[in-house]
Amino acid sequence: MTTDELRDAYLDFFVSKGCVRRPSDVLVPNDSTVLFTPAGMNQFKREFMGLGDPTFTRATTCQKCLRTGDIDNVGKTAFHETFFEMMGNFSFGDYFKREAIHWAWEFLIKILKLDPERLTITVYLDDDEAYDIWRKEVKVPANRISRLGEDDNFWPAGAPTHGPNGVCGPCSEIFYHGNGPKEVEIWNLVFTQFNRLGPGELEPLPKKNIDTGMGLERAAACLQGVPTVFATDIFKPIVAAVAQQLGVDYVADGPNGTRIRRMADHARALTFCIHENVKPSNEKQGSVLRRLLRRAVIDAYQMGQRDPFLHELPTVVAEVMGRPYPELKESVPRIRNVIREEEEQFLRTLDNGLKRLDDLFRKTKAAGSDTIGGKEVFDLHQTYGIWVDITDSLATEHNLRIDRAGFDKSMEAHGEISRPMKGAAAVFATGPLDTLKSSYHHGSEFLGYTTTEAEGKVIGILEQGKLADSATAEADGAPLVVLVLDRTPFYGESGGQVGDLGEIKGEHFLFRVTDTKKDNDFTLHIGQVIEGTVTLEETVQARVDPERREAIRRAHSATHVLHHALHIHLGKHAQQAGSKVEPDRLRFDFANPEAVGRERLRSIEETVNERILRAEPVSWTTMPISEAKSLGAMALFGEKYPEVVRVVQMGDFSRELCGGTHLDNVGQAGLFKLIGEESVAAGTRRITALTGKAALEYVRQEEDLLAEVASTLKVPTNLVAERVSALLEEIKTLKKQASQRRTDTTPRVSADDLLAAATVLGDVKVITQLVDGSSPDELRQLIDVLRRKAETGLAVLLLTVADGKVSLAAGLTPDMIARGLHAGLWLKDVAPVVGGGGGGRPDLAQAGGKNPEQVPAALEKALESIKAKLAS
Repeated sequence: MTTDELRDAYLDFFVSKGCVRRPSDVLVPNDSTVLFTPAGMNQFKREFMGLGDPTFTRATTCQKCLRTGDIDNVGKTAFHETFFEMMGNFSFGDYFKREAIHWAWEFLIKILKLDPERLTITVYLDDDEAYDIWRKEVKVPANRISRLGEDDNFWPAGAPTHGPNGVCGPCSEIFYHGNGPKEVEIWNLVFTQFNRLGPGELEPLPKKNIDTGMGLERAAACLQGVPTVFATDIFKPIVAAVAQQLGVDYVADGPNGTRIRRMADHARALTFCIHENVKPSNEKQGSVLRRLLRRAVIDAYQMGQRDPFLHELPTVVAEVMGRPYPELKESVPRIRNVIREEEEQFLRTLDNGLKRLDDLFRKTKAAGSDTIGGKEVFDLHQTYGIWVDITDSLATEHNLRIDRAGFDKSMEAHGEISRPMKGAAAVFATGPLDTLKSSYHHGSEFLGYTTTEAEGKVIGILEQGKLADSATAEADGAPLVVLVLDRTPFYGESGGQVGDLGEIKGEHFLFRVTDTKKDNDFTLHIGQVIEGTVTLEETVQARVDPERREAIRRAHSATHVLHHALHIHLGKHAQQAGSKVEPDRLRFDFANPEAVGRERLRSIEETVNERILRAEPVSWTTMPISEAKSLGAMALFGEKYPEVVRVVQMGDFSRELCGGTHLDNVGQAGLFKLIGEESVAAGTRRITALTGKAALEYVRQEEDLLAEVASTLKVPTNLVAERVSALLEEIKTLKKQASQRRTDTTPRVSADDLLAAATVLGDVKVITQLVDGSSPDELRQLIDVLRRKAETGLAVLLLTVADGKVSLAAGLTPDMIARGLHAGLWLKDVAPVVGGGGGGRPDLAQAGGKNPEQVPAALEKALESIKAKLAS
């Protein structure tokens, strides 16, 4: 049975048992307790609490998941992965233990036709009910059922004794015993039947739930009779592609087997994450991606690969995973661009970083120690991009460890400690809106597609995060109040569109709305009570600022037209990666490997305005998401959509999934003016544009500026460019003449003179010198000459003063960088002395300052700093 067939068989089986088939949640959920979706149950947390969709009480999914807790085991063990798929079936106060156990056995024996003799069961020590079902009803022999304690067969692990308080329950695990030496856990059945009140105090829940998880790849390996997930039909082509890219044969137990498997796993994880618009960075989800990518690059580097290669693998991943996830294929160009740019950036510093790391390993062992200092680990992280977990993993291969506490101290000193994620206790935490949801399951009804004014009822008041019965006008500076209405014309910020402003009036109060958000299906009207007192159940009139809403509609509809124009002029790869829609202003992020040239930008702007001139109608309708996708409606990757979606259509040229407010026809946008294009991340560009009145005002300001320049230059506006060119040429000539005069009159210092005057520190020559009459470019040129002449053992920092400002430049020979020195960090020590700042690469860096009188002190600091760095 193939992996795709297994996935279908599982879902079809549980649909036959009355479960509603739900799509996989996104990898990055709207959930502050996790970075990535770690299990199938996460998208159903509200259902487990009785606060979710009441239309179904049992469900089944195949969920995309990503975990990094056991990342060091990936490639080393048979079944550890970062990205994986988790099949699950769930019950929310519906079926319970008996059905879950019987159905699991039925699926394994009758559908998958596994040999029952190869299956063993574990149950919680005190769960007699589960034991009896397995033993007396399913007829599993007693010698194949084990009773284990709360650390092994309870969720969360150890909860009865150690907590946390809240929903918990015993579990039963199913193991498959293949031909290998070790059994494989293929299914975990969790019976959430208790509410923990304290140590050993478990209160039965009024409604008991079922949460199960079967690892797709693990189960596939068992069915296909292969020893690891990397030998399954869904992984083999990726493993083979890695080996092919590296020009080697894959031998599972060979010296590079672990590395190749790890690279295959990480390539798969990167492909799915970047597809959902997660980008490598130093924060949150992005930091996980950067860690995975850099670990894979280091693996390849250690096998002799010096060129980018990882970006070639998403094509293979998309082909292998194409049946369940066909949308991957259209993202491949964007994914490749993001990975390649990140690879190239890392490879530029990796060689020196690994040399530094090897030197640390050698020195640590020579000193008779087994621990690499935290400061050194931090320097590798900060200077060369070799992250602490990677250093730790590589150190383990040399039977060394790192000083993690020392590293954390260095990170804290530089303000780079990330806040930890919330723990297990927060998984089922509830807030005031959850309480409100128990009475109003459907949240707030939005009326704003057709009106900016409507009557509603106050169903919730929040003051300082707590539900209240009323709120009274207070003096300015009082905490903000949140009103929740049963129906409202106010649009809550979402989908990139900002929230509405306006006012809510009752018989005895006036409330000014200064922002509107969405949360938990409710519209949150944020602001202050200006007059009187607002109370629950009061009937009110809600009025949105109509002019501001109209300006937002113009910008939002123009955003869709811009998306269409980008596809025309750049290609289908220019997929939306994010947006911000404000009154008559929009910001649109999209995939593209390079800057969009001036001529293309002009063509894009012209296409948008041509569409506006045609004034084609804008319409919308709701439909099942499957139907919308079949009609070609564009969706934002990484966004979670409901089963029924709103599709906005413009003429016959644009169809997108969108919940925002739009114009009646495109012509109402009036004018579209593109005012900026820039890079925001690897492979992602950003366009900023104006519409309507803001666009017209921008054009007027440009006209006024042009007229003012023309008046200053004393030429007509049509001759401004010509006159400016002539002036620039004149300035260029004058600068050349001035430079020549300076060259003729200023005694120049030579590289040989500087080398002869260098301070010698052991085997290193240090030059710290003021060079009069030189430009910043000349300082850099002089440093290049010095490094060529010296070849090794040189650290140089030069200063020059001109027009009351100080310019600094520092450079190092390659062997100095390999010893852990960094020109940019050296300058960061020195530049503040002259009232400046700057930085740069490890080999060459520049800075500026504004206090020339401090140059002697800066020279002293430069020598003092390099002495300290060499000593450490």
